[in-house]
Amino acid sequence: QVQLVESGGGLVQPGGSLRLSCVVSGSIFSSLRMGWYRQAPGKQRELVAGISTGGTIDYVESVKGRFTISRDNAKNTVYLQMNSLKPEDTAVYYCSARPEFSSRYYWGQGTQVTVSS
Repeated sequence: QVQLVESGGGLVQPGGSLRLSCVVSGSIFSSLRMGWYRQAPGKQRELVAGISTGGTIDYVESVKGRFTISRDNAKNTVYLQMNSLKPEDTAVYYCSARPEFSSRYYWGQGTQVTVSS
């Protein structure tokens, strides 16, 4: 069973930074496509950033230039570095994993990010 555990959320002022981490167990991490999603109150969950097994990266337009996704296959961990945070970045952030050649997604429990003065 694939398990994902996120950490690093919290309260930060506008313009501040946070780094989210997601540790994966129960699967071969290097064979997983990893992603960070977020869901704000009253809104649908959206993909923020994704990184493939080969290192190809995608970002939603609203975070380009501010957020950076990375992975450390030796530590079974994916990161989301978030800089220049804005109030509209406030949401619960979820880590996701999808094995290559599979349509099944695995999810973490979510971590709250609140950007407010």
